[in-house]
Amino acid sequence: MQSLICMEPGILIYKEIPPPVLTPGHAIVRIKRVGICGTDLHAFEGTQPFFTYPRILGHELAADLIEYDQTSGIENKQLKPGDLVGILPYFSCGVCIACRNGKPNCCANLKVCGVHVDGGMVAYLSLPIECLIPSQGLPYEALAMLEPLAIGAHAVRRAGLYEGAFVLIVGAGPIGLAAMEFARLAGAKVIAMDIIESRLQFCLEKQKADFALPGKAENLKERLMEITRGDMPTTVMDATGNRGAINKGFEYIAHGGKYILIGLQKEEIYLKHPEFHKREATLMSSRNATIEDFNMVIDCIIQGRIRVSDFITHTLCFEELKAAFPNWLNPSSGVIKAMVKMD
Repeated sequence: MQSLICMEPGILIYKEIPPPVLTPGHAIVRIKRVGICGTDLHAFEGTQPFFTYPRILGHELAADLIEYDQTSGIENKQLKPGDLVGILPYFSCGVCIACRNGKPNCCANLKVCGVHVDGGMVAYLSLPIECLIPSQGLPYEALAMLEPLAIGAHAVRRAGLYEGAFVLIVGAGPIGLAAMEFARLAGAKVIAMDIIESRLQFCLEKQKADFALPGKAENLKERLMEITRGDMPTTVMDATGNRGAINKGFEYIAHGGKYILIGLQKEEIYLKHPEFHKREATLMSSRNATIEDFNMVIDCIIQGRIRVSDFITHTLCFEELKAAFPNWLNPSSGVIKAMVKMD
């Protein structure tokens, strides 16, 4: 079967590989949709810190269930061959301290599909049965969007946002936009920040952000003070994965506020300790998502509170993916979320 492999930074190849073989506790699925994520793009450019090469990319997945281990207890999920499924792409060990404390998203032995192990840019894929998510009537595109939306939902849950709170979300890529959606649903006042003007317009028009600020403006602190009536945002979230933006974000936290790092980069981050300390600020990371976040996203889509179609700006066939991929690193491409049709 055909696969797309990132051999090393900047190098993608199509390659024939053997189809997967059914093993205990696993299911074979046929991949139908793959969403392209910042993780994929960062792996391609060589800036993803958890990535190893060569690797088949792809973790935002929708699939058809083909076959499964009959002794696995899959009947508990009420699934049968031919059903549409979403995928929880985080394979946790179940025994480490994080897993024992209900945080499998940051398992000490975590393997993420398409990052630590080969992902879904293939025709067929073997997956642990517990990672299959019943579709509940959602179409392929919505199922492939569950993962990025769940990451945003998880970050907002970590932040503990409340009605009327000001939240600054830096980075209006898919993950930042997802965080804006759930911040808005939590009743917070959303301030979007990005260096790309078209994305700020998208935030205002599609995401219904309350405010949008260009990231390279010289008077950002003054503008934030004005918006928040002198308080500064009680929560700042970084969804850029850019070291400079992350370091700058420490300047925007209100006294007593929180800084949530969703984006990820390879280097050290720096803060001015007295400034951070006097605020009694809280610094958090937000890694991946849990099944509770996925279920919340599903409920929001079913209820019409989130429109998946708003996010998907580009659609293409698998055969076109290799040629198109490098272009998405260029902001002028206008891509928010690219969706790959595998059939």
